[in-house]
Amino acid sequence: MHELNEPRSALPRRRILAAGLGTGVAAAVGGAVGAPAAAAQSASGAAATTRSASTGQAPGAAWFAEPPRSVRPKFRWWWPDGLVDTDEIAREIDQIADAGFGGVEISAVHHSVTDKSVLDTAHHGWGSRPWRDGVEAALRRAVRRGLTVDITLGPSWPTAVPGVTPDDPAAVQELVHGRVSVPAGTTYQGPVPAPVREAASGVTQQTLVAVQAARVNTANSTRKETGLDLASVQDLTAAVTDSALTWTAPADGEYVLISYWRRGSGQQPESGPHSAPAAYVVDHFSAAGAQAVTDYWEREILTSALRKLLKAAGGAFFEDSVELETDGLVWTPKLPEAFESDHGRPLLPYLPALVLDDSNQVFAFEAQETRQLRHDFWETVSGLFNRHHVTALRDWAHSLGMRLRAQPYGLQTDAIATAAILDIAEGESLGFKNLDDYRCLAGGRDLAGHTVLSCEAGAYNGSAYSTTWDRFLRTMGGAYAAGVNQTVVHGFSYATVPGAAWPGFAAFSPYNGAPGYGESWGPRQPTWDHLPDIAGYLGRVHRVLQSGVTRADVAVFRQTGYTATGIGASWFTATGITLGWTHQFLSGPLLDLPAATVKDGRLAPDGPAYKALFVEGDFFYSSTPTLALADARKLLALAAKGLPVVLLGAFDQALTPGVPADGETERLRDVLARLLALPHVTRVTDKTAVGDALTGLGVTPDVRHAVSSTLLNAHRVTDDADFYYLVNGKHAETVKPAVAAIDHDVTLRRTLRGTTVPYLLNPWTGEAARLARYTEDGDEVTVRVTLQPGQATIVALGRPGLFGDRGGNRPYALATDADEALFTTKGLAVRTSAAGTFTTRLSRGRAVTTEVREVPGPITPASWTLEVEDRLPGTSATRIETVRRTVELDTLLPWSRIPELADSAGVGRYRTTVTLPADWDASHGAHLELGQVSDTFRVTVNGTRTAPVDRLHPVADLGPYLKRGRNTLEIEVATPLINRLRVARPDVFGSSARQDYGLVGPVRLVPYVQTVVS
Repeated sequence: MHELNEPRSALPRRRILAAGLGTGVAAAVGGAVGAPAAAAQSASGAAATTRSASTGQAPGAAWFAEPPRSVRPKFRWWWPDGLVDTDEIAREIDQIADAGFGGVEISAVHHSVTDKSVLDTAHHGWGSRPWRDGVEAALRRAVRRGLTVDITLGPSWPTAVPGVTPDDPAAVQELVHGRVSVPAGTTYQGPVPAPVREAASGVTQQTLVAVQAARVNTANSTRKETGLDLASVQDLTAAVTDSALTWTAPADGEYVLISYWRRGSGQQPESGPHSAPAAYVVDHFSAAGAQAVTDYWEREILTSALRKLLKAAGGAFFEDSVELETDGLVWTPKLPEAFESDHGRPLLPYLPALVLDDSNQVFAFEAQETRQLRHDFWETVSGLFNRHHVTALRDWAHSLGMRLRAQPYGLQTDAIATAAILDIAEGESLGFKNLDDYRCLAGGRDLAGHTVLSCEAGAYNGSAYSTTWDRFLRTMGGAYAAGVNQTVVHGFSYATVPGAAWPGFAAFSPYNGAPGYGESWGPRQPTWDHLPDIAGYLGRVHRVLQSGVTRADVAVFRQTGYTATGIGASWFTATGITLGWTHQFLSGPLLDLPAATVKDGRLAPDGPAYKALFVEGDFFYSSTPTLALADARKLLALAAKGLPVVLLGAFDQALTPGVPADGETERLRDVLARLLALPHVTRVTDKTAVGDALTGLGVTPDVRHAVSSTLLNAHRVTDDADFYYLVNGKHAETVKPAVAAIDHDVTLRRTLRGTTVPYLLNPWTGEAARLARYTEDGDEVTVRVTLQPGQATIVALGRPGLFGDRGGNRPYALATDADEALFTTKGLAVRTSAAGTFTTRLSRGRAVTTEVREVPGPITPASWTLEVEDRLPGTSATRIETVRRTVELDTLLPWSRIPELADSAGVGRYRTTVTLPADWDASHGAHLELGQVSDTFRVTVNGTRTAPVDRLHPVADLGPYLKRGRNTLEIEVATPLINRLRVARPDVFGSSARQDYGLVGPVRLVPYVQTVVS
């Protein structure tokens, strides 16, 4: 049968893209949950009040089960500039809303379109009338569906706008150098040395900034840098006449003449042009650059209708990572003036140690002074970026009722400080090397009192149309533990463009003739009908992690606030997180924020409430123990108010990170001596001693487990509960060996006063169930945690009845040798999958013995009928031909090993029957173990669909759905498209390996008996 369907549809990132492109909760926490409840999907776009430290609405059952649109995941929505149809735009908003997502980010990205004439920027480029009509259509539909719409500040990245030319004062600029060697005692006579790199296309002007001479000192040379003497630097600019120079080198050694030229870098946004006239990247360090952006929007884009729509459905303006690509050094005309204002000395004498050639340093002075000079330079650049670019654009966004979301990294600037300025800081799963990259941004967010840390999520090199949702969930599991609480899924491509091949336009595929990176989600994907389950899961995780305030154990002070580097905190990253410790990073500017106060020994007591501050040498400079004098004084003031501090390294001999003023090093060491003399300040010289030092100061983590574990955690506190997000993950996805299953006790600290009980929150089903097995000791609750690799769960410690449960202060199990204990409508019960006698010790002091005489044995279905809706190319790029195939299976195999399905992709429905004994009654139930299943799936029993099942632990509790006698089971599995695309488009996808998708098993139905014990 055939059917036809048409869906209605860092390093600089270009370097990352180019690399390698050619070629069941019952088991989650002590089994302490009852029957699953179906997860309701919220259709309302209104943002329900999130219970926090400052609101008055208690959660209730729906608070978790039905997360509002405001916390649900978003899609990065890729448009081919303005080549869009407004009706199609409205349809795609509906598709995204129907899939359970909460918003979109409109982004002009079309790397796959090699014939740029298709895009015709003169008629439908970025910012054109058709583009504006598309944006208005998206906003109008979003208002009706309750979605929010984010918009990039310019086409693609970095931020650029049409009308700025390469020579414009508002355009991004660079400082390039020229050089000529002059032997000792000889005379140079000739033109000022020309730049070693030619100007980019369109750059017609360049200005000579300075000419210098400096003596070569090979003792200061490195493998790539020519060593110079700082004291020998001479300014020869005044000697230049008619662009020529005559100069005689002293006889004390070889010299080098260095010229410095300022000019536009000529950088256009990625994969341009996107507009007519072409857009050029703006200066990110001057008021003129930001003004060019806002002027263009005010003049060319913001109609009165669009302004109203932005207030109704607009979310945030977005800026991608700061990938300013230049052969020289990033520059802005007022940089020398700003440097002298910041540091009290002129910049120009130090330029030799700063200038870059193709990202490489060219010259160096003595190592320490070079390090200090470069620190001072980038500190000034960071200040200019934060003041003239980030703050200016944020304030302008606020004037339109919008927020500013941005990825504040890509240069050697203080991303931690920038995260505190932004409304929403964002990281990315593609470019971030480990979880500490997120923890840097989280520190800025939380000390500034913001709520959201976003993540550009799910981009994988060479994985277009083969990305599975379990891979996505494993990636995000650890990111959530590190502070992320908003997901922007990468991404959803607009339906088509002229010349696009099946299954439609894709932003990044093909990429250089091969599969691109990231996915093009939408109705073209067989898994799309299952997306509400994924969106519900992510929305519930976001709901919890955006509630109240973060709690983190320790603040790690970072002298250099870069991120996207993979550089962590010595003891905490390697050891502390495996024992339950949590940490975030702070940089100097954050200590000036109003929240940076101490109360009862806690830093930022109304926010993350850090229990200690950890200071170590600067990892970016060979772990040198450095502190700015101003920062040292702030640390002393905080410690004097009772904040515990641990210093690792020779901080009694600390240096300033920048060039010290006269006597500044001595004043720094005096401050540190006073700091080290305080009773709750400890200095250690070996990183293995950090844990003992914290213990000696009385500092312990909120989460503890006796064994070293891959369990990661995040702690949020509201007026009603302590929420603990727990995931079995790893610090970096590249870490080997792979994560194994965990099963051990975990102790959680409760911070709320009064009676609290533990709940298990299932983010797949939306159920919040009272845990029935745990122990208490003062302010600590210990539960058993059993998680498969990548699997996550949430434990809440809150008052009885918090989630609509009843029963008050009922007795619970301290221990049981049954499989699990759980609360039911009839009381406390135990479950077992084997016959025997079981003892349950209750919280009220007595023990109960339960005898289970018989439990039916596990059932392995003998055969299956598999009906597949196989998807093939239709008569256009967006049309899908569906071919129905039926296969009888005695053994479960991946589709790739079933001849009729070897190249198939689509949706398969596996049906089988199992017969349960005649004495099967309400005390019986069973878990369905699916084993290996890929990609997404749903379970139906006797015609009733069960609640969504954990994708990373595919075990479903079928207790409420089974009956005595014959039962029909159906497993619906949806696959990625890659196996079909391998044969449908071999020119692009033919090199991809055939993937093993489908239900592979082993599948077992494991019965249990449930008995009430109290």
